[in-house]
Amino acid sequence: MKTTALRLYGKMDLRLETFDLPETGPERILCRVVSDSVCMSSYKAAVQGAEHKRVPDDVAANPVIIGHEFCGEIVEVGDRWKDQFRQGQRFTIQPALNYMGSLASPGYSFPYMGGAATYTLLEKEVMELGCLLPYAGESYFQGSLAEPMSCIIGAYHASYHTTNGVYTHRMGIREGGYCAILAGAGPMGLGAIDYALHTDRRPSVLVVSDIDEARLARAKSVFTVEEAARCGVTLHYVDGKDDATLHALTDGHGFDDVFAFAPVREVVEQADRLLGRDGCLNFFAGPSNPSFSATMNFYNVHYASTHIVGTSGGNIDDLNEALFMMEKKLIQPACMVTHVGGLNAAVDATLSLPSIPGGKKLIYTHVNMPLVAIDALAEQGAADKRFETLHSICARHNMLWSAEAESFVLGAFASE
Repeated sequence: MKTTALRLYGKMDLRLETFDLPETGPERILCRVVSDSVCMSSYKAAVQGAEHKRVPDDVAANPVIIGHEFCGEIVEVGDRWKDQFRQGQRFTIQPALNYMGSLASPGYSFPYMGGAATYTLLEKEVMELGCLLPYAGESYFQGSLAEPMSCIIGAYHASYHTTNGVYTHRMGIREGGYCAILAGAGPMGLGAIDYALHTDRRPSVLVVSDIDEARLARAKSVFTVEEAARCGVTLHYVDGKDDATLHALTDGHGFDDVFAFAPVREVVEQADRLLGRDGCLNFFAGPSNPSFSATMNFYNVHYASTHIVGTSGGNIDDLNEALFMMEKKLIQPACMVTHVGGLNAAVDATLSLPSIPGGKKLIYTHVNMPLVAIDALAEQGAADKRFETLHSICARHNMLWSAEAESFVLGAFASE
């Protein structure tokens, strides 16, 4: 079986290549990838190359397939797994394998296993650890977005609170408390807003700050203050520069939970300043600079029990929760997607990711299509009527990506 895949050879060295996959054999499962959303973590792997903790030291000689937010259908099942999986079954994966202390992961560490590919071979570790998950959703792109949603869900579960004199951590955000999401109008921030409003453990006040007015405006249009109120949450969108404005929204209490969604020193330090007693700072956004640091008020650590936690990825339970909430239509991860393209656009989309505005970049691996912003489809339609049709479809869905839009792209732009 031949595959066309995006392979990492070293720092900023990504190549789209066609090559042969080895035989499936009894231990592996061969899959046809349909969608893969581009994660900032893939950009970080491309920037760092072999210096990245998940990328092998010998990547220059033995390149790896990148992409870990993927969804597709099973093509061939090795004998060992035929009692659990079947040909034609849709799937998604939990790439955080956490295998015997190893950081090896699909999309970072394996020569034949990654999502930015037409076909991929799942190694036995994925199935042994229960990380291959059957998927029954209505669209492939939602299966791809289950992984980033699981990271968000994991962050909410990893935050914790304490009681003086009791040495037990109460896991999760403070129910009915004050919660802030800083730099929170990007794609992952939108997912965090969605989850905070629609999970069963909600804050009473949710504050979302960002310095990008366009991102804030889009967040307001997707998750309205009125919708939040129906969920029992008072939602505020604010400019992220002013500590006093944010503090005032807690009536002087300070925040119980603060999420920092950008690896920016000013954001992390502001998060620390906003914490109330027993406040938990969740440093969500992983930096690409190994020397990244910020100051923290240790007087408050000692006397106000403030604390910090960092999360990277979610676990299988988090991913299953994401899938359940999507299948029940409790969350709408489509809000994360702002750009769509084919595998031919994946190299530039990954290497230029920080400089491309908007949210998630969604790649369909069997599609030949430039990376296009959803809000630019009408403009592109002047030269290609397919984009005009796609714009009409998105307009019917509040300019959000949808199963209808996906179906059109898979047919109209198919590369096979």
